[in-house]
This record gives sequence, C-alpha cells and structure tokens, in this order.
Amino acid sequence: MLDWVASKLSKLFAIGLCGIPQIGCANTAEYLQPPQDINLLVPENYLIKIYSKLPAEPNSFISGPRMMAEDTEGNLYVTTGKLNKVFKIKDTNQDGFGDSVKIFKDHLNIPNGIAIHKNYIFIANQNNILKINLKDPNSEEVIIDNLPTGHHTTKTIKIGPDENIYLNIGSSCNVCIENDPSRATILKYDLDGTPKGSLETLGRHKLNSIFATGLRNSQGFAWHPITLDMYATNNGSDSRAKSKGGKIDDNLPPEHLNIIKAGKNYGWPYCWGDKEEDPNFSGSEKFCNNMETPSLLLPAHSTPIGISFLDKTKFEKKFRKNALVALHGSWNRKEHSGYKIIMVEFDNMNKPIGYSDFITGWLKNGASWGRPVDIIQSNDGGIYISDDRSGYIYKVVYKQ
Repeated sequence: MLDWVASKLSKLFAIGLCGIPQIGCANTAEYLQPPQDINLLVPENYLIKIYSKLPAEPNSFISGPRMMAEDTEGNLYVTTGKLNKVFKIKDTNQDGFGDSVKIFKDHLNIPNGIAIHKNYIFIANQNNILKINLKDPNSEEVIIDNLPTGHHTTKTIKIGPDENIYLNIGSSCNVCIENDPSRATILKYDLDGTPKGSLETLGRHKLNSIFATGLRNSQGFAWHPITLDMYATNNGSDSRAKSKGGKIDDNLPPEHLNIIKAGKNYGWPYCWGDKEEDPNFSGSEKFCNNMETPSLLLPAHSTPIGISFLDKTKFEKKFRKNALVALHGSWNRKEHSGYKIIMVEFDNMNKPIGYSDFITGWLKNGASWGRPVDIIQSNDGGIYISDDRSGYIYKVVYKQ
C-alpha cells in the first residue's frame, strides 16, 4: 500500500512540473515492486543473480546501495547515500550469495564514493573524505574537508593507477556560472589529502586540487587497463532546446563518456556533444572550440554513473577488452532512457567505437523496479552491480 501511495505521489509531482514552461517533464519511471525472480535479460551463457539485499528508498535519488569496493579477502563494502551507512557483505560459505551483512560504518554524511588501497578504505561523504583502517572502523581520519555541498552533493572517489585520489565535485545548478571553481570538476589529491591538481603551485600560493573542469556531474570513472586513460561518465544538463527560446527537446543534450586529461575543459555549462553551443546559454566565441570532445555520446538523460572495465573477469575473451556502464535512468523525459547496463566496445587500438545493451529488464511499460548505479569487477572473475531502487546487489558470472 505504501509503495502504491509513493508511486502516485511521484506521478502527481511529475505532472505538476510538466505544466511549467521551460521545465522538462520530470517523469521518473513509475515504481514497481521488485520481483523475487528478477528475470533480467543477459547475454547467452551469462548468469545474473541477487547477491545481497540492502535497505532502499525507491523514490529517493540517493538512498540505497550506491558505490562499491571489494577488499582482498572478498568483503564487499557498499555505500548507501542518505541512509548514511556503509555495509560490509561477505559470502562466508562460498555458495555465491552474500550471507553475512553487517554495518561497517554508521552515522556518516550521505556517503557515496568508496575506494580501497592496501590496508585502508576511503569513504566520500558529501562534505569530506575519510581514511579508515580496514581492521578498525573507529580509526577514521578526515584527510579532505570542507567540500562544497548542495545540489549534485554526492562525491565519487577512486584511487588511480598513479596511487592518487580522484574525486568528482558536481555542479551546484543545472546551467550556471559557478562561483566556486571546484564545482563541476574532477579533483586530484595524494593519499594523505594533499592537493595535486593539473597546475603546479609555487611559493605562498594555495595548493590547487583541480584536475579537469567543465564536467557537470561525472559520477563514475575508471582507468583503461592498457592505455591507463581515465574514462569518466558525465550527466548533461536538463531542459535544453535546439534553438534560442525554443521548445524543450528530450533528446538534448547527449550524455558523455570522456577521456579525462589534466587541465582540460569538457564544455559545461556552454557546450555539449561535438563542440555544440547551447543556444540558450552561450559563452565566449571560442569556448566550445576549445572543449575536449567526448569519446562517446550516450542517450540524453539516461544518467550514466558507474563504469568498469572487464579485463580481470572470466568473461568471454571478446568482452574483456570492453567496459560496462550503468545507466541509472531518466527522470525528466516523456520516453524513458537508461535503466540498463550497456557494454562499450573498444577496438584493437583501445578506443571506444560504440555500445550495445548488456543487461535489460528493469524498465517495463514505463515503470521500473530497479535503477543500476555502480559496477565493479569481483575477485572471482565476475562483476557486482548495485541498484539503489530495489536495494539489490547483483552478481554476474559467465557460465563456461
């Protein structure tokens, strides 16, 4: 009954927004009760199952299983956004299911990003970064503090192959000129929290952490196992039009998959796609000409988040050079996009050349029971997928 009420309220809210001029149709897929038999569509010879179940609030944008990291002992750590917890899950009897579910850390501040390096776990709250000894959850140390909050408030954190911390800071708005230069960026620090941005700072100048700019909200990133290029998903702006003062176009702007390079700008808030200028929010004459062009364009408003390469999996050899991306799903278009996992195909030169569906079935007839968030490779050659709408964490393996 409560699920039905929540669903109806969500739909009424959406209808209300649709009637406001220049506002996109806020229309998250209507909530369906998650099935026990998930019946998701995967490629032949692949098996997907529910590995574990965590609390979730189906109509919240950031509540439920979010980002994940696995330690060398097979413990899976999962953040939960507004639930303010990090869970520790393990398959203790080796039957393929996470039968041990414990709270690793509680009373956090909207934790989202998480990363493990050697004996330490790093947790990204909305306002700071914690460094914690894996064997002692009470050993927390704040290594980065006073991060900007509000609007795209969740932070994603990863440890790069250079053993530095990379951290996304989303924009404070849909389309605007930021007052805080750290917004709409990816930042870089060493493992102790010292800024290591793209510009060297000398003398008495404050150390700079800004690594790349013009990224409205790059919630997921991973490094190519061969080239070591840093690939990041990015969510485009809402309620955009093809012409000045024109009607909102649900297919604009495209989402991006970018190769992140030190000191480069990726277009927001003035540009999208292949150096295309927003006709309703233009910058200087040469701004769009100088932006970095995306490596791949994805469907508008599909909300790409987690990305993982497949090099360490036991998947088919033809897939191990590719990457998977979680499309969390649209909230502001009439015909929904996303709500699935796609495979990004790389050519023999290690460049992305296209994508195709890999897992579908969360969206049915305009309603969805799941929204995939993050993807990571598991120690045993499979992958984990988190879903903050159903609360499920899935395990995908290849059946040889």
